[in-house]
Amino acid sequence: MPESKHSRESRAEMAEMIMPQDTNANGTAFGGKVVQWMDLCCSMAAQRHSRQPVVTVSIDDLHFHAPIRIGEIALLTARVTATFRTSMEIECVVMAENPTLGERRLCTSAFLTFVALDSRNRPLEIAPLQLETDEERRIFEEAKERRAARLARAKR
Repeated sequence: MPESKHSRESRAEMAEMIMPQDTNANGTAFGGKVVQWMDLCCSMAAQRHSRQPVVTVSIDDLHFHAPIRIGEIALLTARVTATFRTSMEIECVVMAENPTLGERRLCTSAFLTFVALDSRNRPLEIAPLQLETDEERRIFEEAKERRAARLARAKR
């Protein structure tokens, strides 16, 4: 079994300036573009944790809390919240920053599940996550509930 790792070891961050080609007719970021950035940021965290190529398995609890406007900066943060035998859950939070005022607000959040693959594209065993704080333990328990619900939906 791979050696356990702490979430902070695989944290990933990205920033994207919202340009006209990223926006819809309302001058706000396309949801699909934001999800693309989230998938990329989370894949970096998943690869850092597993040190292997990874693929996205699912997206849970995707919420668009507020729009990101043209000219703002989308700040993405991803962290591993749970690991299971061959999968890992990554939380992604997207904040919008007004570059002239420095004000930030929550815009999008989701949990993405990834699997690391070997050279034959088969799932690999994932390093366990070190849980050190009460918050990390709480988030891990919530991740187990999301996983159980996801697996139940897949059986339908």
